[in-house]
Amino acid sequence: MRITISRSRLLYTVAFIALAAPMAALAQTSMGGQASSPDEAGVAAADAIAQVVVTANRAPLAIDKVGQSVTVLTQDDIRLDQETAVSDILARTPGVSFSRNGGPGETTSLYIRGAEAAQTVVLIDGVKVNDPTDPGAGYDFSNLTSGDIARIEILRGSQSTLYGSEAIGGVVNIITADATRPLQGDLQVEGGSYGTAYVKGAVGGKEDNFDWRIGAYYNATDGVSAFDKAFGGKEDDGYTSAGLSGRFRYDLTPTLQFDERVYYTSSRNKFDGFDTPTFTFGDDNEFGRTQSFIDYTGFNLSLLDGRLKNRLAFEYNDIDRRNEDPDQGVTKFSFLAQGRAATIEYEGTYAIAPGYQAVFGAQSERSTINAFSPLFDPAPTKANVTETSGYGQIVGEVLPGLTLTGGVRYDAHSTFGDHVTGQASAAWKLNGGNTILRASFGQGFKAPSLYQLYSEYGNTALRPETSNGWDAGVEQHFFDGRVVVQATYFGRETRNLIDFVSCFEVLTGACAQHQVSGGFYDNVARADAQGVELEGSWKATDALTFTANYTYDDVEDRSPGSPDKGLQLARRPKNTANLSGAYVWPVKLRTEVAVRYAGDSFDDDAHINRLKSYTLVDLRASYPLRDNLELYGRIENLADKHYETTFQYGTLGRAAYGGVRLSF
Repeated sequence: MRITISRSRLLYTVAFIALAAPMAALAQTSMGGQASSPDEAGVAAADAIAQVVVTANRAPLAIDKVGQSVTVLTQDDIRLDQETAVSDILARTPGVSFSRNGGPGETTSLYIRGAEAAQTVVLIDGVKVNDPTDPGAGYDFSNLTSGDIARIEILRGSQSTLYGSEAIGGVVNIITADATRPLQGDLQVEGGSYGTAYVKGAVGGKEDNFDWRIGAYYNATDGVSAFDKAFGGKEDDGYTSAGLSGRFRYDLTPTLQFDERVYYTSSRNKFDGFDTPTFTFGDDNEFGRTQSFIDYTGFNLSLLDGRLKNRLAFEYNDIDRRNEDPDQGVTKFSFLAQGRAATIEYEGTYAIAPGYQAVFGAQSERSTINAFSPLFDPAPTKANVTETSGYGQIVGEVLPGLTLTGGVRYDAHSTFGDHVTGQASAAWKLNGGNTILRASFGQGFKAPSLYQLYSEYGNTALRPETSNGWDAGVEQHFFDGRVVVQATYFGRETRNLIDFVSCFEVLTGACAQHQVSGGFYDNVARADAQGVELEGSWKATDALTFTANYTYDDVEDRSPGSPDKGLQLARRPKNTANLSGAYVWPVKLRTEVAVRYAGDSFDDDAHINRLKSYTLVDLRASYPLRDNLELYGRIENLADKHYETTFQYGTLGRAAYGGVRLSF
């Protein structure tokens, strides 16, 4: 406890210094303001330069001035990876692992630096898309495909100062493509193993005072049995999904802009689980339908000759889930859920003086849930909460090459009360920019979910989960940037974790207090994480490149009195690694070998069911027939390795895919 208090005091002291330092510079010459939108149009122009990031500061900032640990995936990175599932793309980045309950389209949980899946904030075009109907308010990556995505930023570490609840492990910021020419478009068609078909297209245009773009995709596969065939699964569990994204921006005046974005997906997946009549795990005829709609409507206003950027937005996240089981006799529905989150947000970015920038804002979010399991719940869970917050952060280059960042946030929750978080970071460029030292300290919190508060197992006395996280690292460039290596040490302490307390049939102690026979949610758990992330890239020649990363992630249960205390948390391997090598032949054919490794882990906290380590090898190739026409193909899991990310759930074996891309 003393350590936590000491670190918190240190955090606020550093944050205060970083906030106060630029005040003396107010009288200096003004500078051009930065855009304040989470994916401002200016980023599209800068997207070819991966050295500009948005997520760390909510505004574009050169990556060599960012003290936090962040990875940027550009449109070229996504295209060359060839994967359609975003979770598979993210798993190639440092500090990220995932588990999936079967093949494509099955429930997919993402873990950043070993944090719980529900402790990651996911943004799509500026809208937070965490699911209010999920028991922990997490985000299921099963229906997120690469589609018309142009950029992904992964911000690691506790980041609640700018992103609020759930940002204990980190933030995944997904940005769809912008139009860059008067008229442009692209088309992609792909097919392959397991009856897979994928079609994606987009069209858009950019004029002097407006731009627009519409993208759509369709994805279908026969899949594999979600119940692993190695354990007796016999039928394939197919999956189909379709999606639409759109953007429209119009300059009402030279300083006022209207900004509209929409994102819609609809999916159907078969899945296996505990069959309703027998309640035994195995093949099941159950299937689910999910629809998700996201809307962003905003206005951007530039003042003071561009020094002050203002953004006022309404953000809406709507998700409907329906699971059906033909084997049920009473009702065909096994689960029904509707979740809504509506947010009004103001954000400003002010260029205080050369090298100094302030980001500040306020939000009010109202989340609702209506969830019902007809065979198990006595009544639907219907509830809503409101969370209002304000935040401020300042970035300043206090010395040549040394950039400090400090920020504070205040949240007021309609159920549990208020909460304060803060963060501070530093980035120091040395040796002509060839050496960059980074360090950050951030706090995170996660508000109790609507289900944890108001379901039949709910507990309105729950407190938010909290974390203190830190990292420190070095980035070194050699041979005019042809070799780049990075090393980062990180740690996190998480307290007041919410877990389910089982009560069985006897109402005693806390169970009697809560008057429940099955159990209830309570703040009973703790977890600590520490580890190392190593990254490297080598441009051996203009045609030959190598990239690699390795993560050691030791995340342990530290709950007082727990029989699992000291054990690694479930489904999170301590060791993960990625390696790739690509070569462009004189005939313009590009070939690549990619290797992904995940060490041993366990499916449960008690370490009863081991998930063995695995290594997957993929081959990729692409060939440009013309400047705007490309053939491509890949073989995944070349060695046909059998592996599990979730116990007794199946995964894809060897598979081959091929397609064509056309642009105009």
